[in-house]
Amino acid sequence: MKVRITLVRSPIGRKPDQRRTVEALGLRKLQHSVEQELSPPIQGMINRVSHLVTVEELK
Repeated sequence: MKVRITLVRSPIGRKPDQRRTVEALGLRKLQHSVEQELSPPIQGMINRVSHLVTVEELK
């Protein structure tokens, strides 16, 4: 299953591990979206920065 991950809050001022997680997901700017295949590592990254991103399922 693919998901679209969108950065909706800035990682500025967050802990370094959260900033690195946002970068590892491929998110660069606010409102930037990436499509990823949902896997356990990606799900863990989403859970770690869930307060900064929104996630939508793609068909």
